[in-house]
Amino acid sequence: MGHSLKILGRTSSINVRKVLWTCQELGIDYQREDWGIGYSPTQSPEFLALNPNAQVPVLIDDHGVLWESNTICRYLVGLYERHDLLPAEPAPRARVEQWMDWQATELNPSWGYAFHALVRQNPDYQDPQRIQAGVQAWNAKMGLLEQQLLKTSAFVAGSEFTLADILVGLSVHRWRNAPLDHPSYPAVEAYYQRLSQRPGFQAFALDGHN
Repeated sequence: MGHSLKILGRTSSINVRKVLWTCQELGIDYQREDWGIGYSPTQSPEFLALNPNAQVPVLIDDHGVLWESNTICRYLVGLYERHDLLPAEPAPRARVEQWMDWQATELNPSWGYAFHALVRQNPDYQDPQRIQAGVQAWNAKMGLLEQQLLKTSAFVAGSEFTLADILVGLSVHRWRNAPLDHPSYPAVEAYYQRLSQRPGFQAFALDGHN
């Protein structure tokens, strides 16, 4: 399939890396431009015309412009008809998408304050009580993932790798490498090692990213 694809966003963004890993799984070529912190400003009129939220990533292709990383990933998988990554049938698709949505609406918000405090060392995020609460919430969400992986013994939505594992896997990498006390979650650790065998994970998680 001939398809012109451009991705706007810096690789230090976990949401950009979701899209890049998805492209790797699909085996598709793309051009990427650095936008965001340290690069071209997302508050510029040029960027805001593409995404009024001033956030990366943005995808530009033959069909137009898209923003929101999970939507971009769904779009690309659908465009290339990779039903192994996102099933076409409603029930199995919903089981994948519920974990994609969980990553965006439950897991990500749990680590926001603690990540900015402990990893980014942002001076605006140094309230000890909020850091402690953030670490507890982050570990609690990972505990839910532990229970799910104990059921599947493989990947987050079942026995096979899916699009949900790209999103959740990058978040697991961020949690695992954050400087905090980590509970013992053997199933999460086994999951992490399983993902680390995939070239996309090696390129967009293990290669110096957090």
